[in-house]
Amino acid sequence: MKSQTTFVLLSLCLLPIIFVLADSRSFSIDYKNNCFQKDGKPFQYISGSIHYSRIPREYWKDRLLKMYMTGLNAIQVYVPWNFHGTVQGVFNFAGDRDLEYFLNLANQTGLLVILRPGPYICAEWEMGGLPAWLLQKPNIILRSADTDYLKPASEWLAVLLTKMRPWLYQNGGNIISVQVENEYGSYFACDYNYMRHLHTLFRLFLGEDVILFTTDGNTDKEMICGTLEGLYATIDFGTDTNITAAFIRQRRFEPKGPLVNSEFYTGWLDHWGDKHASVDTVKVSKMLGEMLSMGASVNMYMFEGGTNFGYWNGADHDSRFRSVVTSYDYNAPLSEAGDPTDKLLAIRDVIKNFRDIPVGPMPPATPKFAYGFVTLQKVCKTLFISGLSLCYVNCVQYYGFMLYRTTLPRNVPEPTPLISPLNGIHDRAYVSVNGVYQGLMERDTALVMNVTGQQGDQLDILVENMGRVNFGSYINDKKGLLGNLILGNDVLTDWSIYPLDIDTAVANGWLQAAHSGSAMEAGDGPMIYSGTLKSTGLAWDTFVKLNGWTKGQVWVNEVNLGRYWPQRGPQQTLYVPGPFLSATQPNNITVLELERAPSHRRILFMDRPHLETVLHQKNHINDDFNCICTI
Repeated sequence: MKSQTTFVLLSLCLLPIIFVLADSRSFSIDYKNNCFQKDGKPFQYISGSIHYSRIPREYWKDRLLKMYMTGLNAIQVYVPWNFHGTVQGVFNFAGDRDLEYFLNLANQTGLLVILRPGPYICAEWEMGGLPAWLLQKPNIILRSADTDYLKPASEWLAVLLTKMRPWLYQNGGNIISVQVENEYGSYFACDYNYMRHLHTLFRLFLGEDVILFTTDGNTDKEMICGTLEGLYATIDFGTDTNITAAFIRQRRFEPKGPLVNSEFYTGWLDHWGDKHASVDTVKVSKMLGEMLSMGASVNMYMFEGGTNFGYWNGADHDSRFRSVVTSYDYNAPLSEAGDPTDKLLAIRDVIKNFRDIPVGPMPPATPKFAYGFVTLQKVCKTLFISGLSLCYVNCVQYYGFMLYRTTLPRNVPEPTPLISPLNGIHDRAYVSVNGVYQGLMERDTALVMNVTGQQGDQLDILVENMGRVNFGSYINDKKGLLGNLILGNDVLTDWSIYPLDIDTAVANGWLQAAHSGSAMEAGDGPMIYSGTLKSTGLAWDTFVKLNGWTKGQVWVNEVNLGRYWPQRGPQQTLYVPGPFLSATQPNNITVLELERAPSHRRILFMDRPHLETVLHQKNHINDDFNCICTI
């Protein structure tokens, strides 16, 4: 009892000291000297973007430590609303979604945090972080003062910002500033009432002391619509921009205060069908040095990109719909697998000129292993997955696949056009008649195909959601069959609709249990394959290559690695983090091939990635297959 009393007295004695220490912490804008102030002293941040939602929880500490050892004193973090709120009114902050654990790791590592909670984030993430269930309101105007949007957005921010308040720097945490919305000047709405509402909410839940800011692109229009009095206006630009001209534009909106590039682009994203993007290391390091010499605070986007696991990739829509690839490597200083690159070393050499670099070696790359080949066997056609159920009202499958089924209204013995006259396929449709694959239709690019069959034959259309638009005016991107299909002169009607929850089927082991071996009939079209990667005593990072496969999705154990599409490229391998594997138990591999599998039905686990389609690399990949075959 005496020891407990002593402990309580000591605790009470220490309380005033703790409060004094907390009160002494401050982070503010010094308008007189055009800089930030941290605890009353001038401060310049050198930051990098990292997305916890794109990295396995087991690797968060590794990535943060590498950023710290590069010389960064801060990180920038997006919070995707849809990642935490896949169901309306239900919020998940557990496991890989444990944001506070991530903030704590950053704090322990010595990194400050620039928080970007949205509610819209862009980030090449599905629907820019907005949950797809918002689109259940047919006339909703996203990112506006429309009540249908503002009410759920406010409910989300009330939950999130309440959690974030203890993590503010002045409250003893490591969050030094918070962005309100994101690049709002790029959106058509230009709704100042919406921005004012968000400003009020952020102040209500975070208090008056925290720096609230906006980020917008380097044009007058974007800065005009994206900025608001009371929110500090920052700018973003990459190596193709004149630094002086960009900061002059920021000065027109913020005559005093620190110069800030909130997104200095170290690389760029990839779309399916594009060349793999890269940004020159010399240009990155040169411009970084110039901005830091001017006293500007800089955040590098991305410092590590990570991976769009599952269905989380976004898409763009300019002249047509373009889906973002699974890898978010971004040609960043830390690779998709978190490995230091030459770009990172060049950036560290620049930072050394402006602040002391932590003493000690850079943590090494995570170990990689080439596990070799796995041969797969057919399990079933996607149309016959266990648990397939018809939905009648409010039929919703927010991510992945939906099956639409009807019958042919008449005999079509000759090839007859099946047409999507209003471009209503969002985004790819795989067409079968009586279970025989006929071909595919694709949004914006392939709106007509020919089919044959007899009256009453079953017409199945498997529609794939390739990721919702994450930027611009088309983010209200509804999926599925959105308009009539016409067969010749007949409008097809009487559709039955089935949501295909393949992820649940994989997680429950239904597909492994349904294994039918090599007796499954051959043929093109959507088909599920499975196999086993035997335990080796190792659970190291690896990269799966699907040489000869066309397009689809891969699961390792219960984890959806994302989409593969080697025929369109540029990405040729999928990253498999070691924590997804078991070192002691067989690892279940499931592949959904949507178009055509190769006759060999093999996939290859390699110790290095291939993210671009070039001739010499294709030959090298084929050499890998041939070499291992002869061992």
